[in-house]
Amino acid sequence: MVSLRCKMMVKAELEKLGLQCTALDLGMVEIFENITLEQRNLLKANLLKSGLVLLDDKKSILIEKVKNVIIEMIHYMDEIPKVNYSDYISDKVGYDYTYLANIFSEVKGITIQQFIILHKIEKVKELLIYNELNLTEISYKLHYSSVAHLSNQFKKITGLSPTFYKQLKNKRRENLEDI
Repeated sequence: MVSLRCKMMVKAELEKLGLQCTALDLGMVEIFENITLEQRNLLKANLLKSGLVLLDDKKSILIEKVKNVIIEMIHYMDEIPKVNYSDYISDKVGYDYTYLANIFSEVKGITIQQFIILHKIEKVKELLIYNELNLTEISYKLHYSSVAHLSNQFKKITGLSPTFYKQLKNKRRENLEDI
């Protein structure tokens, strides 16, 4: 679960099955009562219809926790913590970072660092589109060492410079206004 909408869908599915959750967080649900195999299978099937997956194995659950920590850190916190990402993730998930990094790479096919970069670039895109911050402010907010570093990473991932990306958004808006 990476959004409030996902949380609401999960909660609704649990309520349909008569289950009360004691905690509902990104990627995790705690259920008060014991869940029967039939309830579990129904929940799994209903979540799948909504595009959500019920995770069974420990590796998948651990990776989902890492992903959720990163997503929450980059997309939902007002300010990204100024500690090393490895320390932050390790503290939040409760496992050694090397262990987490090895499992993450093995299962996802990319490193945790690459996953963080992809999400930071998505956040940059969002901030550019909303036009609330300039590139220097975005660079500072997302803890890039410089605007040049942010720009290089942005171009490497998207194939476009941040300035060109922003101009594309403005072009699309102009074209819509011409209609």
